[in-house]
Amino acid sequence: MRASTGYTEYHPRWLRHRKSTYWWLERLSYLAFILRELSSVFVVWTVGFLLLLVHAVSQGDNSYRQFLSWSTSTPVLLLNLTSLSFVVFHAVTWFRLAPRAMVVHVRGRRLPGAWIAASNYLLWALATLSVAWLLLGD
Repeated sequence: MRASTGYTEYHPRWLRHRKSTYWWLERLSYLAFILRELSSVFVVWTVGFLLLLVHAVSQGDNSYRQFLSWSTSTPVLLLNLTSLSFVVFHAVTWFRLAPRAMVVHVRGRRLPGAWIAASNYLLWALATLSVAWLLLGD
């Protein structure tokens, strides 16, 4: 008995249909999937940018001013605007998936998915308003 069962002359090959490199452009749902995966890169950039901001603040006034000067350059602004759009897309698609990812039962009945999604959006709006209130003051 042979240890490997690879291809031999008498062993048929698997039937595999060729898939286009651009398979993800065939349907809108595939494109949304790929964009959601790509959005993770921009989430990482956003976290890195915020960590750089915290580091600049911790280093003193001069370092903070240099960071502000760098962050107002056109390439960084464009990257941050792109990142903002992808982070919002990431959040919205996650909130749409949340009712499928978690099943909540209240008094033995399943909570409707629309309620779970709505609660996510409501908490997001409250968090946004709270941060805006803290930053902008009264």
